[in-house]
Amino acid sequence: MAEEEGSNSKKKVMVAIDESECSYYALEWALKNLHESLVNSEVIVFTAQPIADYSYLYASSMGMAPPELIKTFQEQHQKLAEALLAKAKDICNKHGITAQTVTEVGDPKEIICQAVEKFKVEMLVMGTHGRGALQRAFLGSVSNFCVHNAKCPVLVVRKTD
Repeated sequence: MAEEEGSNSKKKVMVAIDESECSYYALEWALKNLHESLVNSEVIVFTAQPIADYSYLYASSMGMAPPELIKTFQEQHQKLAEALLAKAKDICNKHGITAQTVTEVGDPKEIICQAVEKFKVEMLVMGTHGRGALQRAFLGSVSNFCVHNAKCPVLVVRKTD
């Protein structure tokens, strides 16, 4: 009986997006190329809101940033995340896929891997900016970090020109 219950449960697939063209390309690619699998899966579209560095506010206001200003910055990050997710949800709907949307605050590479565990995701799909080795060394790579640290298979989609 336990086997029957397990066979009826939907697989969970998470697509991580940001404001870049390559993340939307990865979403579109997955919706086109994995459509049959995604129709029968629970799809989560995820975006991370980076932790804002307000130190410049403290410096410019002699050690005190007005709480209203910080709140305004946080609200702007939330609005941007909601807009990104709304666009992604529309793309999913055009492909006949119903997706749940989630946003959380934190370092994108860390928070994506945490979301994989939290939501028990079985496959993570994400785009890559296609940076060279030198840029990756200085800037880091979210997709590379997730490939090595996410607790599920990771599909990294590269846009080819």
